[in-house]
Amino acid sequence: MEYRILGKTGLKISRMGFGGIPIQRIDAEGAKTLIHELKDAGVNFIDTARGYTVSEEYLGYALEGIRENFVVATKSMSRTKEAMAADIDISLKNLRTGYIDLYQLHNLPPEQLAVVTAPGGALEALLEAKAAGKIRHIGMTSHSLDTFRMALELPWVETFMFPYNIVETQAEDLIAKAAEKNIGFICMKPLAGGAIEEATLALRYVCANPNVTVVIPGMAEPKELQQNLAAASDTSELTQEEKAGFQKIRSALGTQFCRRCNYCQPCSAGINISGAFLFDGYLQRYGLADWARSRYMAMEKKASDCIGCGACEQRCPYQLPIRKMLSKVAEHFGE
Repeated sequence: MEYRILGKTGLKISRMGFGGIPIQRIDAEGAKTLIHELKDAGVNFIDTARGYTVSEEYLGYALEGIRENFVVATKSMSRTKEAMAADIDISLKNLRTGYIDLYQLHNLPPEQLAVVTAPGGALEALLEAKAAGKIRHIGMTSHSLDTFRMALELPWVETFMFPYNIVETQAEDLIAKAAEKNIGFICMKPLAGGAIEEATLALRYVCANPNVTVVIPGMAEPKELQQNLAAASDTSELTQEEKAGFQKIRSALGTQFCRRCNYCQPCSAGINISGAFLFDGYLQRYGLADWARSRYMAMEKKASDCIGCGACEQRCPYQLPIRKMLSKVAEHFGE
């Protein structure tokens, strides 16, 4: 296993980590088996979130007795000091640990950065928790390029998590700048939310970028772990066949794939367009139908609310047929 230093944190972590979304599909005992196999394989970075239903709890159970072998990261959608402080305490309880190595502001859009950094914002709780030893480092995650740019200028940001894969390469320049600024880059969605079926090829692509500190594919079964380990441990040069495979995947997904850049926003009908596509991906590919449905149904405006104005398609840099795609989402969810 190759190890890297996670930016400013100074933490030594495995190049491949563990993404905690799919663990919701199994039970606590299955999670324990998987985490012990991670330890035996030298994988020491685990990422989860308050929003991943039972993920923190399963991981807390699985980590009992072997906690010292792992760097544990979690995150919260809370934006106020009070709510973030409460979430940190819940995470500590769920994970059955006295400290969390990395606590992240989860999926932060640019317009909410001022809220979390203002007096009474979530950053105050994070800094106080860090001073108290409850958490050791602070990071941020987002699907917004603007948030990524802004985060690179914030001295308290030690890590940044963003989607990066064969078909989502829009952040490559920012990933390079993060490396220059010693901000650890955590690659999420290496398989594009499950859209890329060739996991080995997908991980080979991500790991070929030296500016990626750690990649965190989601795993729920030991066989997935073994496949991902083989790909992430292969440090040989990319072959022409592999490069042709990358282009084949881009050709297959590029015209019908939302990269969540959000240039299509704002929607005339108030739909969170990329959010609708994201939940549809979880519904169709992740095997998390109930989770996807609950989050989609919580959206104030559904895909069926599209008025067909086409303004989003004029702004989309990838010329996606967004209206048709929203129609399919509405069909999949029934509204």
